[in-house]
Amino acid sequence: MLKADLHIHSKYSMDCDSPLEKIIARCLELGINCIALADHGTVEGGLKMREIAPFPVIVAEEVLTPDGEIMGMFLKETIKSGQPLDEVIRQIKAQGGLVCAQHPYDTLLRPGLGGKVMNRIAGEVDLVEVLNARSPLPQSSRKSLAFAEKHNLPESAGSDAHSIAEIGNAWVEMPEFTDKESFLKSLSEGKIGGHLSSPFVHFNGFTRRLKNGFQKEAGNV
Repeated sequence: MLKADLHIHSKYSMDCDSPLEKIIARCLELGINCIALADHGTVEGGLKMREIAPFPVIVAEEVLTPDGEIMGMFLKETIKSGQPLDEVIRQIKAQGGLVCAQHPYDTLLRPGLGGKVMNRIAGEVDLVEVLNARSPLPQSSRKSLAFAEKHNLPESAGSDAHSIAEIGNAWVEMPEFTDKESFLKSLSEGKIGGHLSSPFVHFNGFTRRLKNGFQKEAGNV
């Protein structure tokens, strides 16, 4: 069986400083033996993690669109942020990837898709994140679960960790898989566990984003 944290960030995200090696070490310490590395706007970290991790790594990406964020999983190449949502979904599927609606009803502190958009793209979604440890409001998770059940979609969970300490705050216990099809089957047989992270993690991510933004600007001077 796998204990999978299906939403983790690394130093390749603007608002995270976690090195790949420390993510691996923390996962091994906690018994997490499968992850989806879903950095903002790039798959670079996921591709590198897959080469060095002693457990399965799903290469994923959170892509920002005018309608909100969407996650592509089992990707081969980075998908550019800022494109229309329908085009991003098309590119995810063109790579043979899966479309994951992650924290779709979190519209307070971050760009979730919201109910209207979710209803519009329901036929394109492959799985729904029903527990995100960074979701500040319980009703967001309840809405995600209701959507997944209504549309008979596999249910995912992840810590959305932007720091080493957050890893493993949410997970799915699921059978092993070999490809995206068997992943969806295993996920449908999985059992979700975990708890919400402290609300202060959002402040930490904000300060990292500012710090990394300043460093980037300084490097361009």
